[in-house]
Amino acid sequence: MIRRTALSLIVALSFALPAVAQQDKTIRIIVPYPAGGNADNIARLFAESLSRKLAQPVIIDNKPGAGAVIGAQAAARGAADGTSLFIAPTAVFVVTPHLKQVPYDAHNDFIPVARLTTWIPVMVTRKDFPANNFTELVAELKKNPDKYTFASAGPATMTHLMGELLNLKLGTKTVHVPYKGSAEFIPDLLSGRVDMVYDSVVVPQVKGGQLKAVASMVGIRHPDLPSVPTLKEVGVDLDVPNWYGLFAPKGTPKDFVDKLGAASKEVVDGLDKDKLNKMSMSAAFQGPSAFKAQIAVDDALLRDVIKKANIRAD
Repeated sequence: MIRRTALSLIVALSFALPAVAQQDKTIRIIVPYPAGGNADNIARLFAESLSRKLAQPVIIDNKPGAGAVIGAQAAARGAADGTSLFIAPTAVFVVTPHLKQVPYDAHNDFIPVARLTTWIPVMVTRKDFPANNFTELVAELKKNPDKYTFASAGPATMTHLMGELLNLKLGTKTVHVPYKGSAEFIPDLLSGRVDMVYDSVVVPQVKGGQLKAVASMVGIRHPDLPSVPTLKEVGVDLDVPNWYGLFAPKGTPKDFVDKLGAASKEVVDGLDKDKLNKMSMSAAFQGPSAFKAQIAVDDALLRDVIKKANIRAD
């Protein structure tokens, strides 16, 4: 009887100890971009709150390079024990894999845990553009195909894809002018050398009256431009995907993913809105199942525009 009792205790402890020990382990969140950018800032905001929520150390591991591919590959190879996570934007999962061969499987190497935030880009024109609202702008573009230009932060970036996506959706034709980053096109937009952009970097110039904003590209209005309607509010059934999400490597136990998803909701709900607003971000939580379904929808949408617009990465 004593031996059976001792054996039962040993078996029970063998299951209990890993779960207890897990609470003492450090969670590492890989971010595939350098420190200081939006991805890093969002990850650090999230990690700080998550650490308090789980009573467990959470650190950020920046692994930039190759358009986020280096970080994504490292995250895909992470330990599937709840100690290795990944925060990345839309492009890593539903854009880059359609443009070039990557050393990770966007749909099978990762488990979606939570959508955290969404970026709020705005359709902005030069100050003297011959339209003052979205309806007038579309009419002008349709009347003059290939006359007007839109700038982007580079080929195959979201700022490029949004312009092509809207052309396909509206039946318009505008000419893409790529730059080496969003900051590069601001002087040309202000001087009128390019006509439009799809970005949030120029919101200060809109507020200052130097540029005109006609629509938010996602389902919510930009907090600094509350009078500018969303695309859906002007009759366009389109909500451009621009999220940051939390992922775990394949094989991570479902009970941990569910637990982390629930914890993430509380963390996202409590994120500092002022800090998010400064990044043109909004809290946009989705749990594991809903986020997985959203990724499938976004993948189909962007795969289609990449193919139809013949978009290349370089």
